[in-house]
Amino acid sequence: MLKIIIAAFAAVLFLAPCCRAESRVVTILKAIDANYKMKKDVRADVTLTQQRAAQGTKIMQMAYYRRDSDDAFLIAINGPENEKGNGYLRVGDNFWMYRKNTRTFQHVNRDESIGGSDAHSDDFETRKLEELYGPVVDSSGTEKISEEMLGKVPVFKFEIKARVSDVDYPRQIFWTRRDNSLLLKQESYSLSGTLMQTAYFLKFTEIEGRYVPVKQLFIDEFEKGNKTVVEIANMVPGTLDDKIFTKAYLENLSK
Repeated sequence: MLKIIIAAFAAVLFLAPCCRAESRVVTILKAIDANYKMKKDVRADVTLTQQRAAQGTKIMQMAYYRRDSDDAFLIAINGPENEKGNGYLRVGDNFWMYRKNTRTFQHVNRDESIGGSDAHSDDFETRKLEELYGPVVDSSGTEKISEEMLGKVPVFKFEIKARVSDVDYPRQIFWTRRDNSLLLKQESYSLSGTLMQTAYFLKFTEIEGRYVPVKQLFIDEFEKGNKTVVEIANMVPGTLDDKIFTKAYLENLSK
């Protein structure tokens, strides 16, 4: 649970595989990827509580369907009333936004905000961190990773940078639990080094042997005072019908 900037980046320098131990950062990214990959399809209810400094609070209710086998998800907005019937559909590399008032689908980028909130497409998808990011190293070639405390929780703090161009943020700092690699805090930076967003993963639940973040807080660091809380409830694993991940199904939900 729970919103891509970019350019080409210089590759991180590695020693030959036969002469080095496996990267500590890559090992943690692999553990995060393994945990987030669901064994079955999932249906859930999602609530976005969006707070805007100049506009007050807006609450959005959504039905969320996810299938990891082909990186597909569907979001159908159930509230507020003026947004009801709108939705989003992702299948493979295609991402569409549906608007009920015009009954049209618009092909949009992965950085599209969900319902105008601080949550984006990639907060609902399952791309592998290991493939998207690599460790940041200092001038001596040492990874920027340290052991710290996040409140009372022992964590690893480390920096990563993008290997590809189509990500939300080209540089990030992660705080992960030392005992099970769960991501607890994430700072996201622009190419120029500006802190754009801070995310906190506040609550997890176990589903089919995976720990799913069911409460997340996204703080907009660029426009101060803006934040979004994402809460996931009523998660039901199983096998979802192929027809769910289609434009026709999303359109029919809005009728």
